[in-house]
Amino acid sequence: MKDRQTAVIIGAGPAGLTAAYELQRQVGIKPIIFEGSGEIGGISKTVEFKGNRIDIGGHRFFSKSDWVMRWWANILPIQGSPVSNTFAQYQGSEQKRTGEEGPDPDETDLVLLVRSRLSRIYYGGKFYNYPVTLDAQTIRNLGFMRLAKMGLSYGAIKLKPRREENLEDFYINRFGRELYDTFFRDYTEKVWGVPVRDIAANWGVQRVKGLSIRGAVMHAIKTQLGLKRDDIGQKGVETSLIEYFLYPKLGPGQMWEQVTNLVQQSGGEVWMNHVVTKVHAEPGRILAVDVLDTEAGVTSRVEADHFFSTMSIKDLIAAFEGVEIPDEVCAIAEGLPYRDFITIGILATELRIRGQVGQGSDIVQDNWIYIQEPQVKVGRLQIFNNWSPYMVADETSTWVGMEYFCDEDDAMWSKSDEEMSSFGIAELAEIGILDPDKVLDATVIRVRKTYPAYFGTYVHFDKVREFADSFENLFLIGRNGQHRYNNQDHSMLTAKEAVTNVVTGRRDKENIWNINLEQEYHEEK
Repeated sequence: MKDRQTAVIIGAGPAGLTAAYELQRQVGIKPIIFEGSGEIGGISKTVEFKGNRIDIGGHRFFSKSDWVMRWWANILPIQGSPVSNTFAQYQGSEQKRTGEEGPDPDETDLVLLVRSRLSRIYYGGKFYNYPVTLDAQTIRNLGFMRLAKMGLSYGAIKLKPRREENLEDFYINRFGRELYDTFFRDYTEKVWGVPVRDIAANWGVQRVKGLSIRGAVMHAIKTQLGLKRDDIGQKGVETSLIEYFLYPKLGPGQMWEQVTNLVQQSGGEVWMNHVVTKVHAEPGRILAVDVLDTEAGVTSRVEADHFFSTMSIKDLIAAFEGVEIPDEVCAIAEGLPYRDFITIGILATELRIRGQVGQGSDIVQDNWIYIQEPQVKVGRLQIFNNWSPYMVADETSTWVGMEYFCDEDDAMWSKSDEEMSSFGIAELAEIGILDPDKVLDATVIRVRKTYPAYFGTYVHFDKVREFADSFENLFLIGRNGQHRYNNQDHSMLTAKEAVTNVVTGRRDKENIWNINLEQEYHEEK
């Protein structure tokens, strides 16, 4: 008879690793993590290329949840002078006890940097603030006539709002038709590959609920007049408008690699290149999983007391054995859509777009740039130098990530790495961002099932959820585990709530599913 309970955790991303850490910390349950890839962190991993590091998708370490902020700071301490007070309320307990400033990132790798945020839209060869604000630059770029059309369009929709039946209705109600057509439609369709009107409004509710013209304008006015309250936690600020965020010195994967070390030091197991192929169940309970070691080609059966899944629900439902699954549930799960992701890392001596005079660098200062140009397929650029200067091997170079959204079976996914690199470089040249002669090197990274999508059979997702929740010791957490476009902190909070249920014996899963639906977890305060 074993003297310690165990928990099988599928996936070594933020949700899975948070669950493992909290199970050990709170109740002493031994976690056994199975990760199908050879990398820690899921889509929050850091990929290295010749000394340069790539962040898949861009991960600002910021949350409206104090629990999450303190959790991060207890894993990696926040840097000290000259910004030691910026996030002082979230310093780890040891820092607070000793009164010491945080570590110097030039002297240690185990540190969270404090970074300033700048994100802009690139449209018509010009930059616009994101979210769009009526500053002098925007007025000059758009011109009076277009601004007037946007104002009239916005006024009209405020007088007679649409019934929100899809994401297009959601956007138009908040920004008006003209602004939506200019800055939202093309980018959104690049991300999802379908017309915006075919996407459920849920996506907008979970991602940009609090973002509006009024909110952006008021934020800009307060900034200009110095009226913003000194709230470093930025509780009164929309997530899309925050001015500071934390960031691991060596990229987001560094956080999760450190958590993995702590889990293993406390007796937890983390198995890389191990894929769960079957889920053995009886009515109301999961019994075991079959796990394939993809390197050795050996499959093992692993029993446990609790099971936490961050794998895609489509694959999870297909893996069930031992219980009858309603045909409708199988059909809905099989039809759940996903978008896949390609990042092209491009190392260049310089870009054609430059930083402003007086900023201390000729590198453009944005963390990321939304590409709204309709003639190219690239959706967004990351400037890794501005996330962390330590992610670039040669500080005189510019290290850029080009982001493409696609499907596994489409032409873009099928391109060779050489073809994809050439394609990306040509697109940046076409829109005036890069001179191909300035490129030093490039690499291509593909990630499957990056974005769970809100169309197809998703409209009936509640039936899949009901089936999965009927197993008392199964907890669906994280982005793919819940088929929900969660941020990193939301995924962590789903794990926190699932562990709470294990500790307290709570049977229903409402608290887990309410993450990113409750007011505090929206991008709205």
